[in-house]
Amino acid sequence: MAAGLKTVILLSFVLAVGFLLIILSCALWHNWLPLLVAITFVIAPLPNALFSHCGADDFSGSYEPSGPVDLGRFLTSIIVVTGFAFPIVLAHSGVINTSACVMSIVGGGLVYGTILAYSQAFKQDESDFE
Repeated sequence: MAAGLKTVILLSFVLAVGFLLIILSCALWHNWLPLLVAITFVIAPLPNALFSHCGADDFSGSYEPSGPVDLGRFLTSIIVVTGFAFPIVLAHSGVINTSACVMSIVGGGLVYGTILAYSQAFKQDESDFE
């Protein structure tokens, strides 16, 4: 299924709502620490994207994950868990409000989900000749 203009419009709308929630979680309670969640979720897919091409041999038909691919997935999972845990720790310690924590987590989840959906919708097939 080819991703079209409607997909791009939907993903940009969801991404804008996610960033809006994160910025509102900062602005409504005059504390800009939840903005770090947006940075965390934006850099989360980078290790997976960098290490995803390290495991496949161009001449073999089978794909078995190698060490660098697993390392990229592991680093991505650490960053994602940090993005969800950071506002919870800040709310638990009393640095931010609980409502700001919830808005930040929901906004960060929307941002990361949009990045995943975009990469899945516009993923190139491995072989152009099949």
